Amino acid sequence: MANTNAFPMNEPKNRLRGSLPKIGIRPAIDGRRGVRESLEAQTMGMALAAKKLIEENLRHPCGLPVECVIADTTIGGVKEAADCAEKFAREGVGVSLTVTPCWCYGSETMDMDPHTPKAIWGFNGTERPGAVYLAAVLAAHAQKGLPAFGIYGHDVQDADATEIPADVQEKILRFARAGLAVATMRGKSYLSMGNVAMGIAGSIVNPDFFEKFLGMRCEQVDMSEFVRRWDENIYDPEEFAKACAWVKENVTLGWDKNPESMQHTAEYKQWALETCIKMTMIARDLMIGNPRLAEMGFVEESCGHNAIAAGFQGQRQWTDHFPNGDMMESLLNSSFDWNGIREPFVVATENDALNGVCMLLGHLLTGSASAFADVRTYWSPEAVERATGRKLTGKAANGIIHLINSGSSTLDASGAMSDAEGNPVMKPFWEITEQEAERCLEATTWHPAGREYMRGGGFSSKFFTRGDMPVTMCRLNLIKGQGPVLQIAEGWAVNVDRAIFEHIDKRTDPSWPTTYFAPRLTGKGAFKSVYNVMNNWGANHGAITYGHVGADLITLASMLRIPVCMHNIDEEKIFRPSAWAAFGSDPEGSDYRACNNYGPIYR
Repeated sequence: MANTNAFPMNEPKNRLRGSLPKIGIRPAIDGRRGVRESLEAQTMGMALAAKKLIEENLRHPCGLPVECVIADTTIGGVKEAADCAEKFAREGVGVSLTVTPCWCYGSETMDMDPHTPKAIWGFNGTERPGAVYLAAVLAAHAQKGLPAFGIYGHDVQDADATEIPADVQEKILRFARAGLAVATMRGKSYLSMGNVAMGIAGSIVNPDFFEKFLGMRCEQVDMSEFVRRWDENIYDPEEFAKACAWVKENVTLGWDKNPESMQHTAEYKQWALETCIKMTMIARDLMIGNPRLAEMGFVEESCGHNAIAAGFQGQRQWTDHFPNGDMMESLLNSSFDWNGIREPFVVATENDALNGVCMLLGHLLTGSASAFADVRTYWSPEAVERATGRKLTGKAANGIIHLINSGSSTLDASGAMSDAEGNPVMKPFWEITEQEAERCLEATTWHPAGREYMRGGGFSSKFFTRGDMPVTMCRLNLIKGQGPVLQIAEGWAVNVDRAIFEHIDKRTDPSWPTTYFAPRLTGKGAFKSVYNVMNNWGANHGAITYGHVGADLITLASMLRIPVCMHNIDEEKIFRPSAWAAFGSDPEGSDYRACNNYGPIYR
């Protein structure tokens, strides 16, 4: 039984360098005197309503509230647009939303910052031509090569209406979530701890991609830095003692699957466990720094690399000799550890940076932890019945994809958290209770690593994801001559008959965490069958995010100019910049052409 006193809630904080991005709201207005005066209150009212909507519904992934900044005045011309731009630069605005109920002078009032995601909400009311301005200013954005999202309500509203229709709310919030993700990544780092694992293409870190598409720098440290730091005691000894006590109290060690002749001694396992704890602390310190190290005289080491995401190579140069990084990765990716409930880190196993980016995108959009897994095996209903004598049912009836990996498996993915109705969920850390953190640990056992793969030992988490939890799996791939492309598959983590689970578990690795994924089928293309989803997946790994967030991912990808090559999202939910319609009537083809035309944001 875990110790509930070990899970205090940490206050939300920004643990990275640089201020959190704000959303700037630009109330645009008809600049003509004699007309302008009658529109001031309505225009500023739209801005205030948008601010209220965003601030009441969104938080940064660190838990702090999202702040909106409104221009000091309505914007009727170039002077006021310049004043607004100056204020936004001073306030750290990273996302721009223009609102208006009326005609405005498009090219004079528009936001010209090329690095800021932009949207315009034009009020759907017949008394004033807000829709006409929306169309005109979107045309200006397209003409100037500044893609912008158009937001226009389905139904006409009365001129004095103050409420924001549900469809407009949905688009504003989708745009805001994606825009904040873009702005949050800018200026941060991806930290490679080690290099390329076992020739995996995703761990061949491409700095051009990170710099041009994400605005991030790539940092690297050799894995020998871990040895130096534990040899020279470059970690907080008090925290280490606290962590060891917490692990002893809350971590359940499981059986050793290795043949007796290959099992490490009890003494070695104890050393390995303590080493895994040190590795967890060191990896975190490398990512974000630790002021305690400066107090100990290690000023340089205290700084960290301002890493919003990281990856650990592990195999094989490390794991052939030292304990693996599985416990380190799983604990960091979880929403709690010996310091209590806190924002999860993003750490990719095998330094698969492209999957790490997908984990990061999911985390930035939802605030919850992201899971990392091998896209291991497709099990058809026929294969399951032949092997086990049992049938797949429910959401699993069309077949399942077995997601499993020894490392980076956030304990949040156990499904041990619950909503008000008792359904399994993954929550942002500020919503997690002490009891839920406890249940995640109780659902998890930690098993000595299989020495055929991990000669140096270590420990891997083991749990079975509770279904039927809605999840979205995605993957970023780099294609020679094309650039980055994104795959998205919404579906469910599903329950299966216990006999089915035990059979599949024994045929793979019964000491690793397991998720059975059933994608939502559309009857077309890659989503014609579960087999087709597996057969069209572009890499060996996938990132799993709680909830059906494919539409948000599509919006975010369009901001980053990354085309989506595979998805199962309903067409009416797809929200891209209005200029995408100018690149053809086929939505996916036009996505490719538009992304290619505009190129990366930070080129």
